[in-house]
Amino acid sequence: MIWTVYLSGEIHTDWREQIEAGAEAAGLPVEFTAPVTNHAASDAAGDMLGKPDVAFWRDHQSSKVNGIRTKTMLEQCDLAVIRFGDKYKQWNAAFDAGFCAAMGTPYITLHGDDIVHPLKEVDSAAMAWAQTPEQVVEVLKYVTTAE
Repeated sequence: MIWTVYLSGEIHTDWREQIEAGAEAAGLPVEFTAPVTNHAASDAAGDMLGKPDVAFWRDHQSSKVNGIRTKTMLEQCDLAVIRFGDKYKQWNAAFDAGFCAAMGTPYITLHGDDIVHPLKEVDSAAMAWAQTPEQVVEVLKYVTTAE
């Protein structure tokens, strides 16, 4: 079986690349999907439909266009990794975690111990909490290849 792993959340560090490289080095049977990680492109996702004058409606429109990709990939994944970074509040990541929880899709949260308290509900529905990309790779190794 090839596992599809959706990598959700923070876009300002290379955590995705670290997980992908670790999985490849370990020869894991996984393929990765992700949201659009180019911030400007994501913000402009709906602009091809006409750019509204009010920022709320531009964000609303782009969120819906981005949602086509996100919803589809979350519905099709076997497992999600939800990353919460240090700098920005990733409300979209929290939404993705809630979506996974509602669908019964297992997910791993990836974040530092300094934000355990604000993420207590998100973490309580997660199947694992990792603090490093290397820990995520170890969990992937176990669930995809352990006998």
